[in-house]
Amino acid sequence: MENSWVFLALAGLVVLAFPCKITTSRRPVNRKLPPGPKQWPIIGNLNLLGPIPHQSFDLRSKKYGELMLLKFGSRPVLVASSAEMAKQFLKIHDANFASRPLLAGGKYTSYNYCDMTWAPYGPYWRQARRIYLNEILTPKRLDMFEYIRVEERQTFISQLNSLARKPFFLKDHLSRFSLCSMTRMVLSNKYFGESTVRVEDLQHLVDQWFLLNGAFNNGDWIPWLSFLDLQGYVKQMKALKRSFDKFHDIVLDDHRAKKKAFVPKDMVDVLSQIAQDPTLEVNLTDDCVKGLMQELLTGGTYSLTAAVQWAFQELLRHPKVIDKAIQELDQVVGKERWVEERDCSQLSYIETILKETLRLHPLGTIC
Repeated sequence: MENSWVFLALAGLVVLAFPCKITTSRRPVNRKLPPGPKQWPIIGNLNLLGPIPHQSFDLRSKKYGELMLLKFGSRPVLVASSAEMAKQFLKIHDANFASRPLLAGGKYTSYNYCDMTWAPYGPYWRQARRIYLNEILTPKRLDMFEYIRVEERQTFISQLNSLARKPFFLKDHLSRFSLCSMTRMVLSNKYFGESTVRVEDLQHLVDQWFLLNGAFNNGDWIPWLSFLDLQGYVKQMKALKRSFDKFHDIVLDDHRAKKKAFVPKDMVDVLSQIAQDPTLEVNLTDDCVKGLMQELLTGGTYSLTAAVQWAFQELLRHPKVIDKAIQELDQVVGKERWVEERDCSQLSYIETILKETLRLHPLGTIC
């Protein structure tokens, strides 16, 4: 019975593919398009992705050149495989290619594309960027939160010292460190407890956010299959949105209950104040504030955790680099005090290690 159902489903897909193929064949073919591999009905070139997509792209580019046209389901995808071609997309024609595809992840987990990651390039995106650069991530604002980073960093290192000679997962401790640091800067620390949400629960929500936004949802690339939600990702995204919503509502209600005459203490305070500005080019609704607040939490958590993990992995492969880094620390900082943020400008070798780590392991291999 089960095999019969599968057969009927496949037969239906084949029947549906013929009208699509006929419609496609009637379209003008005089456009000059980049070369690329043969495209299959329905799936296009999805069969060529492989377990590590960017390596599959690199392999195919050796045959088809530095600019290659693929098709993911019914959506065309351009792949640039050289620095010169990447410059065309990211610098020369950046405005034309600035927007991400409107995928289910942005719709259901980011408040209908209300964060900078998913928002289409336009007035709202530019306004969000100005808010980040001119109000939230300014040197003065970040200096206000330095004591938080110092406290969390010392707690993190103390925890690692207590685990000396014991096996542990570095990722778990890095994730907690980065999440605690970001939550204190973004929305303060008082929301964690049995009455609201535990740090572990928020960490789970953040992990789910990255998992679902990185998942390959078939409906994104074959839109006429999206209503079926064959993989169940959209259902999970909607549930995740409801969970985040409960937490965000608690935070926003508490911040808005404060007196109007107050000095912003965290990033949500700043966003709430800006949202009341009548001169904004695009009004910041509650969903906009939630989307930006969520982006600060998730983006700050993931980027730090991933970068430090890769740096540790590369250092373990190169013991001589570790020795040079320790030597620089001894010369600049010494052994009598903690490393402070003001020391970073003098730690040129360690800065080089970080830059090389990000070159070898960019945080977003595929944008």
